[in-house]
Amino acid sequence: MEIIAGTVESFSADVLFDMARYRHHVFVEKLGWKLHTRGRLELDEFDRKDTIYLIARDPDGRVVGTSRLLPTYRPYLLASVFPQLLGGNPAPCSPKVWELSRFAVADGAQVGAGDDPQAWSLALDMLGVAMRTVAKEGGQRLICASPLGIERILRRAGLPTHRVAPPVLVEGQHLFACLIEVDKDWASRRDRRTAAVA
Repeated sequence: MEIIAGTVESFSADVLFDMARYRHHVFVEKLGWKLHTRGRLELDEFDRKDTIYLIARDPDGRVVGTSRLLPTYRPYLLASVFPQLLGGNPAPCSPKVWELSRFAVADGAQVGAGDDPQAWSLALDMLGVAMRTVAKEGGQRLICASPLGIERILRRAGLPTHRVAPPVLVEGQHLFACLIEVDKDWASRRDRRTAAVA
């Protein structure tokens, strides 16, 4: 499994096309989100030149996970589309806070939406890469709009998380704004056990 990070300029057109097609498969076809798409590709106004993407590919080169990282001093999804999740608090606007969005792994299993151990392993690996990537940019926190079940899972994985405000029902699902403290040295507990044995 390979996880690569970079901006639009870092990837070939084919990889970006596969990522946009994978996002459409997950968020539109599997999860039923009502997103504006073209030609079975999912991209929006937050997919810009300064957006950092994480793309996970299997040994055959197929995209099996993706997420994007946006600095909060530029427009981002949570502040623009889901401000109600902030509970009246001001939206973060700082180079020290980055948004994690469009996070999905495996065949349509968005974080919190499945029990596949391989998907969860990949999700935690991607989260570790996201934290290291953001730390290189000077970021200290991640913020995201998350399903409520994520909070328990992230804590169980050993990540310090904080609610910005109480959960809100959005299109039949309880969502909350989640802050995650960036730890560039974090590894999932599974990885910590492996490292201790080796």
